[in-house]
Amino acid sequence: MSKAIPSIDLQLRNDPIALKAWIKAEARDLGFADCVVAAPNTEVQIPHLQAYLDKGYHADMHYLAENLDKRANPKLLVDGTECILCVRLNFLQEKPQGRYVPEQPDIGIIARYARGRDYHKIMRGRLKQLAQRIEAKVGQFSNRPFSDSAPIFEKALAENAGMGWTGKHTLLINRDSGSFFVLGELFCGLPLPFDEPTTAHCGSCSACIDICPTQAIVAPYQLDARKCIAYLTIEYKGSIPLELRPQIGNRIFGCDDCQLVCPWNRYAHVTTIDDFLPRHGLDQTSLLDFWQWDEATFLHKTEGSPIRRTGFQSFKRNIAIALGNASHSKDIIQQLSVQDHDQHQDIVLEHQHWALQQQLAKNI
Repeated sequence: MSKAIPSIDLQLRNDPIALKAWIKAEARDLGFADCVVAAPNTEVQIPHLQAYLDKGYHADMHYLAENLDKRANPKLLVDGTECILCVRLNFLQEKPQGRYVPEQPDIGIIARYARGRDYHKIMRGRLKQLAQRIEAKVGQFSNRPFSDSAPIFEKALAENAGMGWTGKHTLLINRDSGSFFVLGELFCGLPLPFDEPTTAHCGSCSACIDICPTQAIVAPYQLDARKCIAYLTIEYKGSIPLELRPQIGNRIFGCDDCQLVCPWNRYAHVTTIDDFLPRHGLDQTSLLDFWQWDEATFLHKTEGSPIRRTGFQSFKRNIAIALGNASHSKDIIQQLSVQDHDQHQDIVLEHQHWALQQQLAKNI
């Protein structure tokens, strides 16, 4: 018995406006909070990136200076690209209190996007599903999904197509959803009409600049990664500068402060995707409990998590800093007084010694 040939909707394929509307509806059905169509051209971003690099704001993220030709012309990444479908996923597990950074001094604070499954995996999987749905409807087309995995100006692409505007904290803000979302792209070989950019609405507000614990937002729309807690606790593998350690507080992986105080996040939506829900109680684990983790525990409890990115030694380095910043505690002093040379490398031991001295000084 011959296999049935899937029916292709040629009429829809040949109607770019109708096809674009159909694709956006399918994207929403897959759980994407938004889908916009961007032109595959971000050449105007190169001078801004070069100025950023010249100031050294990229710290040791040297990859940002590479593949500038592909960053300027995304078509070089995927042959046949006619447009780029930019999507976003909301990741908030619960709606935070507006314009407020909660005090949880004994808890190890992990950025909200990282408390559940790695969003890169969630994003790529759903983008592949979107591509499959499009192919089933209108036939094969050139496509490739990306999720923070290639030299792409993903924020600029989404902004150019009206998903939102760049806030003074350098994150994308959507008027109806705030900024608690992650981005992804599907490079697409279908000639769809591009969406238009929106307008910016930060006005005179400087809440994100004022709240930054390390003053990493050095000017509106300018972030110095060398001071940013997200960079220091996730990307950076070295010794945290002494002058920045107290400001890190109890943030052990990332920082949400600039988003928590943004007035537009009163419109933020809670995620509909269970994979973003916290795993292993990562939103409520105490600093001392985190400090007890050995590498096997770290690998188990961060399986499929973006926290794996920082690595065990850097994670324990971050926890040591947080313990040093915690209120005076005999239990903390007792734990910090024991050095585990078998488990901890010098980078952890150095920060552990600093943390112990901080704790002891609080009892004077």
